[in-house]
Amino acid sequence: MSSPPDPATLLQEAIRDARQRMAAHLAELHRLHLVLANDSRALKHFTTAGQAQAEIELASELLEQYLAASHAFLENMRGRFEARLGLLRRGEPGQGLHREDAPGHAGFWLGFSRLCAVLRRVGRSAEG
Repeated sequence: MSSPPDPATLLQEAIRDARQRMAAHLAELHRLHLVLANDSRALKHFTTAGQAQAEIELASELLEQYLAASHAFLENMRGRFEARLGLLRRGEPGQGLHREDAPGHAGFWLGFSRLCAVLRRVGRSAEG
């Protein structure tokens, strides 16, 4: 009879799976960026055919729609994680111990600070 799976092992597997899913989505997003960039290069055909106004309008639409979609996504993600900062902060390792002596204390705060810095960058880019 086999023993039940170790919860720590299951958690590590779930983390690895989440990281792999995000990497796959980002790879697909990169692929779509390349396709979009390639399609946008084809717009120069309109200018060489004497229709520069068409290229201008299509390029403007492309960039406006891309910025709007990106902005909406970043705002959604920023709001989602900013709302969770308090809960995330309470996940600090070593609750009840002298925090500086708790295993993982420094790594946790380094990661938490990184998330806060990224959220600030997203906020600034959303304003600009």
